[in-house]
Amino acid sequence: MHIAEILRNNRISFSFEFFPPRDRAASERLFGSMSDLVALKPAYVSVTYGAGGSTRELTRELVIRLSRETDLTVVSHLTCADASREEIGGILQDYWSNGIRNIMALRGDPPGAAPGFVRHLQGFSHAAELVAFIRERFPKMGIGVAGYPEGHPETPNRLVELDYLKRKVDAGADYICTQIFFDNRDFYDFRERCELAGITVPIIAGIMPLTTGKGMKRMAELALGVRFPARLLRALARAEDDGHFEMVGIHWATEQVRDLIDNGVCGIHFYTLNRSRATLRIYDALGVTSSERLSR
Repeated sequence: MHIAEILRNNRISFSFEFFPPRDRAASERLFGSMSDLVALKPAYVSVTYGAGGSTRELTRELVIRLSRETDLTVVSHLTCADASREEIGGILQDYWSNGIRNIMALRGDPPGAAPGFVRHLQGFSHAAELVAFIRERFPKMGIGVAGYPEGHPETPNRLVELDYLKRKVDAGADYICTQIFFDNRDFYDFRERCELAGITVPIIAGIMPLTTGKGMKRMAELALGVRFPARLLRALARAEDDGHFEMVGIHWATEQVRDLIDNGVCGIHFYTLNRSRATLRIYDALGVTSSERLSR
């Protein structure tokens, strides 16, 4: 089922994102641990994709296995990084032949320690080009693209940033899934600016609970443009140990989700970091046991 169809048929959708481990043994462990979250009956799950072939084959294996062995709707990430048009076309054909009908189309990060994105000589420079390519070659494929409520770290001009996003939508994207944010006001402002720019496709909110101080610092070091509100930092500073830090992070994310639901968000996408506990605790705090009940 296409994600656009899922969004049309549900008041709100809940979905999870995983990344493929770097070896097959770890991939087996991940597939087993997914059972906790699969029991929540998500609207769909997505699997990330490494640059330069770093995890591409593992992504393919995990996506196809999830599609074959579960009832889940699966979205595979696909990037422009270090890949020719021919290679991307082959990947898409492989997915289509194996029943994958949804792609998250991204420009992607440069492989390894490369200082910045460099276009493959026979590839694409921007996600909008990739979207147009998918829509032309596989017109029945569902396509999602990324949005940045706090601004894209490489595009400080917010007007130009919305122009880029609109190009992706005009090229054929069905929906937008945002990067993580910790202040819902940024999401509401982003949603309103999209509307003013003539972007009318559904916008899914990306949520990731903070569970460790190390993880938060890593997020800041990656220069993703993530903004940590002072109120959140103050609450985290009161945490006496790692356990209390996780409690604060999960509580904050839970209140984000509760507020987003109350303000008519069409979908929430949990960045799970391949762990189930935080997401399970958010569901528990909301008083539900599955996405089906949240969608009513």
